[in-house]
Amino acid sequence: MSEVQQLQEPTALEKPAVKAVAAVAILVATFALIAGGFFFLRDATAPRLLTALVALVIGVGGIWALFFSFNTVAELFGPTIRDRILPYVFVAPAVAALGFYIVWPGINTISLSFMDRFGNEFIGLENYRFIFTNEAMLVVLRNTFLWVLIAPTFATALGLVIAVIVDRFGPLTEKILKSFIFLPMAISFVGASVIWRFVYAYQPAGMPQIGVLNAIHTALGNLPVAWLTIRPWNNLLLIFIMIWLQTGFAMVILSAAVKGVPKDLLDAARIDGAGEIRSFFNVTVPYIQGTILTVLTTIVFLVLKIFDVVYVMTSGQYGTNIIALRMYQEAFVQRNFGRGSALAVILFVVVIPLLIRNVRGMRKSGD
Repeated sequence: MSEVQQLQEPTALEKPAVKAVAAVAILVATFALIAGGFFFLRDATAPRLLTALVALVIGVGGIWALFFSFNTVAELFGPTIRDRILPYVFVAPAVAALGFYIVWPGINTISLSFMDRFGNEFIGLENYRFIFTNEAMLVVLRNTFLWVLIAPTFATALGLVIAVIVDRFGPLTEKILKSFIFLPMAISFVGASVIWRFVYAYQPAGMPQIGVLNAIHTALGNLPVAWLTIRPWNNLLLIFIMIWLQTGFAMVILSAAVKGVPKDLLDAARIDGAGEIRSFFNVTVPYIQGTILTVLTTIVFLVLKIFDVVYVMTSGQYGTNIIALRMYQEAFVQRNFGRGSALAVILFVVVIPLLIRNVRGMRKSGD
């Protein structure tokens, strides 16, 4: 055999059959590794450091391995077929990860919501009947409704008003004011809860009041008050923390939108005799209503899954419990996976219309 023929003849590793077997083997091994890692992460007895390391390896290395194996399979085909399937190869790892870690657990959660506390026996709509008829659960639903109604509305409204006001100052003053108002956004929900727990702190009469609110209240000659136990005002005090956190976010987004309102429209409104307030409601607000709705729905998403604030402040006691916290308590404290899953499904159903609205809004803005 000549040297030219030896060079042209493919090696064992270059033969299509060998490459196909290797690609499939890598693909199967990758899926097995990800599946094994998923079940390992669910092991509550595993060391935390090892769990974090496995999560990092799967999150980074697993996606890369999926892409590599899918790409190797695509390279086995001719140029025409390869070019057609390569875009799907790029999407496949993300789709596979989303399907395994989000879609499948979501389907499993829906299935568990129709089962008993341990997920062994089918009980139909019993978990949902309990949620919508039990007195304690009705309080949870009421509190969640109050959070969704009050927090996004006030945070967005305050953010819009502040955005319009600071827009009238000079550049330096505007930046300083915006920085102070936006500062709470840099604090985590847990950190903010710890801060406000000191603000609402209570000590019996005669003892030093470390809580800012009670220090002021007693300085005026009043007795200290256990603010977080007073119903229903304790819910409003917790909701105020969320408003404090999200007003800066709403201000920054809406400030950019306000600056984009054409001055010609505002000048035309003033020429027609409209004052500042009328120009604001008849020109500015209609022009940026898309941005307002986007900010509003974004904060609604955050409110629906709020957990940290209530957990740190009251642990859901004194009539302050909400769906996200009760879901955790049912599933992981009381070990009633059926009710916990039913609460998760209710949250999911509530979020779907908001998600559809946001997607439509993004498509319209893209057009």
